Amino acid sequence: MGAMVAISMVALAPQAMAEPEVAGAQVVRLMSLERDGMNGVAAHHVSRLTRPSGETQAQQVRYDRNWLASVQVGELSSEASCLATALYHEARGESIAGQFAVAEVILNRVESPAFPNSVCGVVNQGAAAAVRGRCQFSFACDGKSLNMHEAEARRTAKRIAHVMTDGAPRALTEGATHFHTTQVSPRWSRVFERVTRIGSHIFYRDNNA
Repeated sequence: MGAMVAISMVALAPQAMAEPEVAGAQVVRLMSLERDGMNGVAAHHVSRLTRPSGETQAQQVRYDRNWLASVQVGELSSEASCLATALYHEARGESIAGQFAVAEVILNRVESPAFPNSVCGVVNQGAAAAVRGRCQFSFACDGKSLNMHEAEARRTAKRIAHVMTDGAPRALTEGATHFHTTQVSPRWSRVFERVTRIGSHIFYRDNNA
């Protein structure tokens, strides 16, 4: 019996020696797949995923200037900078809630397969053609300066962009991916579901996206 055990142990020894090498190769492959997957995730998604648990959920957003003025903003990420630029040029005349609502639309688009998967990609969609009317956001194609000259409006846009890319809840627009001003009536407004109006903007959700 002792001889049989010894023979079994000897026979298994090469397999046991090989297992760490096989496991190591599998780990390397899995890490490579994970890295490739993370490279395809928008930066603000990565930030939300890696934030300590509960921080996002605990954030209480108030849509008023006094609360917003208390938000401390350092140097913005590239994604937050793109969002701030869009808010300034597309919505600076709106209320605080109205500007937050436009930010929600942009971030909702980032998560939709129908649009680019980054904030900068969404706000600049169509800008490469440099043809007015081809852009998703008019400021990107109207030929005007992208500088944010109005100091207070610039600070507001940056604070909202910081709060929203930091993972604040999107509680205003029910997943809307489109909006327009009350002065126009685009064809798609008769196709998508209207969800709300805030200020001079009407918001819609594409339920097929």
